[in-house]
Order: sequence, then structure tokens, then C-alpha cells
Amino acid sequence: MLAPSRTRELLVALFLLGAVLLAPPLLIIFNQAARVFGVPTLYLYLFTVWAVLIALVAFAVERRHAANDLAEADANVADKESGEAAGEPSDA
Repeated sequence: MLAPSRTRELLVALFLLGAVLLAPPLLIIFNQAARVFGVPTLYLYLFTVWAVLIALVAFAVERRHAANDLAEADANVADKESGEAAGEPSDA
């Protein structure tokens, strides 16, 4: 499970990566008259960077939520098992 500070660090790193990838020196490299499948290279680069950054942020956030859900499920199972071991009636 990712700790909240670890997820925060990952999101900050992704923000910095996006800032570097969208900085003018890199944009100038892709601002050419060339086209890929009829799409200008600058537009293709911007769309690709944007889509990859969104996918990476979604992966980081969903991984944290999945880990939290798994931890809660494990805690619920452990609570239910300890209740059954103590002889308490279960809700199921």
C-alpha cells in the first residue's frame, strides 16, 4: 500500500515531469512543418504528453485507492473472524 506521503511525492514528480515535457525548449523541437499521419508533430506531441500524464496520474491515484480497499477488506475479514472466535453471532 502506498502511504499518503508516497502518493503525494509521486503526484508532485508527475507534475514536474509534465512541466519539463511542456516547457518551450521541447515544444520548439516539435514545432516543425513535418506531419505524422496528416497531424502536425507539435499537436501530436502535445496530445500524447497530455494523455500519458493523465494516464499516469490516474494509475497512481487508483493504485492508492485499490490498496486502501484491500486493506479495509482484510480488516473486515479479521474482525469477522475474531468475532466468530469469541462466540459472538455474525450478521451473515
